[in-house]
Amino acid sequence: MADVPYRFERTAEAAQLQERYASLADGAETTDVVGVAGRVMLVRPQGKLAFATLVDASGSVQLFALGAVTDDFEGFSKLSLGDWVGATGPVVKTRKGEVSVQVRQWELLAEARRSFGDKWKGVTDTETRFRQREVDLWANEGARSVLALRSRLVSLLRRRLEERGFVEVETPVLHPIPGGALAKPFVTHHNALDTDLYLRIAPELYLKRLVVGGFDRVFEIGRVFRNEGLSPRHNPEFTMLELYQAYADYTDLLVLVEELVSGAARELCGTTSLTYGGRPLELEPPWRRATMAELVTEATGEAADVHTPVEELRRRLAATGAKVETQWGAGKLLLELYEKTTEPDLWGPVFVMDFPAEVSPLARRHRGDPDLVERFEPIVAGRELGNAFSELVDPDDQRRRFEAQAAARAAGDEEAMAVDEDYLRALEYGLPPTAGLGLGIDRMVMLLTDMANIREVIAFPTLRPDR
Repeated sequence: MADVPYRFERTAEAAQLQERYASLADGAETTDVVGVAGRVMLVRPQGKLAFATLVDASGSVQLFALGAVTDDFEGFSKLSLGDWVGATGPVVKTRKGEVSVQVRQWELLAEARRSFGDKWKGVTDTETRFRQREVDLWANEGARSVLALRSRLVSLLRRRLEERGFVEVETPVLHPIPGGALAKPFVTHHNALDTDLYLRIAPELYLKRLVVGGFDRVFEIGRVFRNEGLSPRHNPEFTMLELYQAYADYTDLLVLVEELVSGAARELCGTTSLTYGGRPLELEPPWRRATMAELVTEATGEAADVHTPVEELRRRLAATGAKVETQWGAGKLLLELYEKTTEPDLWGPVFVMDFPAEVSPLARRHRGDPDLVERFEPIVAGRELGNAFSELVDPDDQRRRFEAQAAARAAGDEEAMAVDEDYLRALEYGLPPTAGLGLGIDRMVMLLTDMANIREVIAFPTLRPDR
């Protein structure tokens, strides 16, 4: 491989040049010398002229080379699609109106040894795209813009929460006990301690311990891991925003979710009136609030709630073709009925309120019905964006619910929780009234970019082994 420089003095980006010289007259030249760098995605030699399209992270600009002016013009004319180059010269506008850099000197910064030929143009095979993501980002227009929007979204959420007095924290990724959500964990082994550890399925229990420790408002944005299957909506590792606010309940978080999601749409998309999957979607608050029981009743035409006889709920759930476990109580059956008959058709946005206590081991019992908890999920375009509730603060009730989860785990439920004595001890020091929220960053990006597959919004999604 030919020697390449250790650095290149870049003084301008493509988008800056396009904006700064947009009003330059066709055929005009300037004395403004700039240095640009990027990947060559098109080369067109024409005798003693050669044109190339240079693409950088901001956009594209044309390189205009002349045999009588450009150093090593022949080498420039033989550049391969995908080569990285740095070029220096004055800014001009061609007679056809293209803002260009008239190349005087140029350097090869990296050779593309693998072809960026026609077969990469608009790569459509999903497995190829994500296994060779670096190629996909160049070959498919818009792929990089999705990841760039993701970055801006995370930055925006941080800023909005800090403006509200939240403090960003970091909690362990390796947990001695899986907890914080109902999911099957990944397990690993720590050699020095000779003990199994679990990749976190949620940071919840550690974040609430920080509230016990005196932080009134905390949040964390980070990876969580769930040992589940792959689907257009699920990746085994994904990014969550999780926050906790002392002296609040779940009604306070309804407003916060509306403001965060609609504000992100307004700032990143320019409007709250989106189109998702070809259907209009309006995110402007206020969003509808409805209980799970109300929504299931609407969808099925038959009244249903946690007080409906268990046998009746089993019959209705079985009629959907779903598997029914004998140990499920009314709460679990209602949730399953909701997920089979109601959730996929909720275009929303809608807050699904007041979940059964049976399926919510960390949420506080509803002040109006002890068989329910004060919990909601925001549903937008038929999918859950997050989960929130008034937090359970009673250590005795929490122990009973942990023990019920442990019994379910011992009976074979791999998603059930274990008894976390460290967390129970923390609750005994006193957790004030607190509300907690988790929002899926990946699903928010899917929503804002009109993407149906979660792999589109993750730089390197989990893939099946390439055998």
